[in-house]
Amino acid sequence: MTSDIAVLVEDLTKFYGQRRGIEGLTLEVRTGEVMGFLGPNGAGKTTTIRLLLDFLRPTSGRATVLGLDPRRDKAALHRQIGYLPGELAFPGREKAEDLLRFFGAARGGVAWSQVTDLAERLDLDLSRPVRAMSKGNKQKVGLVQAFMHQPALLILDEPTSGLDPLMQQEFLAMVREARDGGQTVFMSSHVLAEVQHTADRVAIVRDGRLAAVERVESLGKRAIRSVEIHFDDPVDPAEFAVLPGVSDVVVSGPVLRCTVDGRLDPLVKAAARHDVVDMLSAEPDLEETFLSFYYHSEGAGDVSRAGA
Repeated sequence: MTSDIAVLVEDLTKFYGQRRGIEGLTLEVRTGEVMGFLGPNGAGKTTTIRLLLDFLRPTSGRATVLGLDPRRDKAALHRQIGYLPGELAFPGREKAEDLLRFFGAARGGVAWSQVTDLAERLDLDLSRPVRAMSKGNKQKVGLVQAFMHQPALLILDEPTSGLDPLMQQEFLAMVREARDGGQTVFMSSHVLAEVQHTADRVAIVRDGRLAAVERVESLGKRAIRSVEIHFDDPVDPAEFAVLPGVSDVVVSGPVLRCTVDGRLDPLVKAAARHDVVDMLSAEPDLEETFLSFYYHSEGAGDVSRAGA
């Protein structure tokens, strides 16, 4: 594997008896990029991550991570990875400080200032016992242990789970800084907005299969807008229903409401043939667009090569 590929997955498949975890997954994550791994709960995201870390063994296919074999080179590989599991479990009664010192020692030593700086950013009290913490504070401990040794690769499974909006923004800033520092980030989520402002590309999984690989900016091109136009006089809905990308046309007297998929230009030009009093266009709902296009459309099982 070349040094510009941090993760290479080839035809990776995992079945649990008759139940499919993932099937035929082929994907590259480039060194120094943030790859969002998107899909609804149960799509196969966590299964994929556990295979990359050798917590599960594949039914077939293979993966190479940082040029190493996850099974053969497990110990060496894990020292270069910062991993945040989707389900955090911290047994024992240790304070956050003691637990993080243990993790630091296990990784060959981590400057304590790295830990305290991260804790301060995340508003985490290191003197408290972890088992007594809220879900959000436990998540912060998990984030600190993942980031604190400045790993070559961060593998983060639903990383903002339990965090309040302010801490979510701080986390996203940490991800951008990691990328700017040359680290690679592979981040699973079922929330589009979580990766929209940080990821370079997204891989989208549905029912255990890769549905698409897209550059993040291309997602916006699929944006669906709700548009409302107020005219001086009533208009004929048929005139607008035939326009490309325009659907759900409803006319109530001089008010037209519709949905526009893609460019607004055809609708604007048609409207301009009439006297327009007002026009309202709601911001694109990328979450709705994403769900509609990738999870429910008939062709969603076919992998798009856009950005691949």
